[in-house]
Amino acid sequence: MQYYLPIFVLMSLLSRITIDPEICHGKPCIRGMRWPVEVIIDMLSSGMLAEDILSDHPELEKDDILASLQYAKLTLSGHSLQDVA
Repeated sequence: MQYYLPIFVLMSLLSRITIDPEICHGKPCIRGMRWPVEVIIDMLSSGMLAEDILSDHPELEKDDILASLQYAKLTLSGHSLQDVA
């Protein structure tokens, strides 16, 4: 069974992902900070828990991690932020 987020929740999460050519060479980042989505995904895939990431990096919020996961899902499914907007 696949779970789908309501569109307003999905849009709210994805609004945290910014792409700016002046920040991290235009890679998708968290809220305009120098936190590329790929780094969040890398920390999770290395076995770090979301709670550990948030504890080690207080500038991040739980929704930043959820947004990174949703962005990864979106891009892996062949879509882009523009497709959802």
